[in-house]
Amino acid sequence: MRSRICLVTGASSGIGAETALGLSRAGARVGIVGRNHERVRAAADRIHAETGGKVDVFVADLSAQAEIRRLAAEVLALYPRLDVLVNNAGAIFDTRSLTADGLERTWALDHLAYMQLSLALLERLKASAPARIVNLSSAAHTRGRIALDDLNSERSFGGMKAYSQAKLGNLLFTYALSRRLEGSGVTVNAVHPGVVASGFTKNLNGALGLFWSLIRPFLISTERGARTSLHVATAPGLDRVSGRYFARSRETASSQRSRDCALQEQVWAASLEQLGLAEVV
Repeated sequence: MRSRICLVTGASSGIGAETALGLSRAGARVGIVGRNHERVRAAADRIHAETGGKVDVFVADLSAQAEIRRLAAEVLALYPRLDVLVNNAGAIFDTRSLTADGLERTWALDHLAYMQLSLALLERLKASAPARIVNLSSAAHTRGRIALDDLNSERSFGGMKAYSQAKLGNLLFTYALSRRLEGSGVTVNAVHPGVVASGFTKNLNGALGLFWSLIRPFLISTERGARTSLHVATAPGLDRVSGRYFARSRETASSQRSRDCALQEQVWAASLEQLGLAEVV
């Protein structure tokens, strides 16, 4: 990975920080994105202290579309090339709320942000080909249902329901984008990191929060959780592998629903509309 430039979102802690650390160990220059400047700066300092590598800090709230546009502009201004984009940022919430754009925040942060940032950086990735996009999905996608007529969860909201829908959205986006990138030299794949003892459940209270606190001792470490992302981002044999789903660093089958091409295109179109974008690939 020497001379490569990689960008990892949600990298101030947890799986994202471990992914950035692994990429830096492999010799890459790494950009890390988080919401809080002090936490992102501390994570960058830790990575640099361990690896001696170049680590760049970007601060953005990826639930806000204006923040993603600003982030993309900063990345494009700083990096003449971009070899790997890891869309890792995400969270689960037990109460419904809307973002600055008027969108349900789980869907906005865990799905739409992946799509918006990937598309904003796509031309730089193509110019840097071979390049890779890695989307963190989850086995929770198997329980996901896409409510095309209720993406803002106005009629019905549940924390795990919204999270599972967004993680299914990651796969639908991955597969739809992969078709559009055929022959470009840019691959896009999705991963399930495992059930990890990270901070993504920190927003939970009530029964759902209690459940996660009880099972936390049995979850895998963030270091193990980052292994599949690192494998898909760096393995030499995956240069031409695209539109796949990986778990435990192995290609595996995603749900039948996620492989529904008609649904992939419906969600692609609905997401572009929510982002205010035209077809850009």
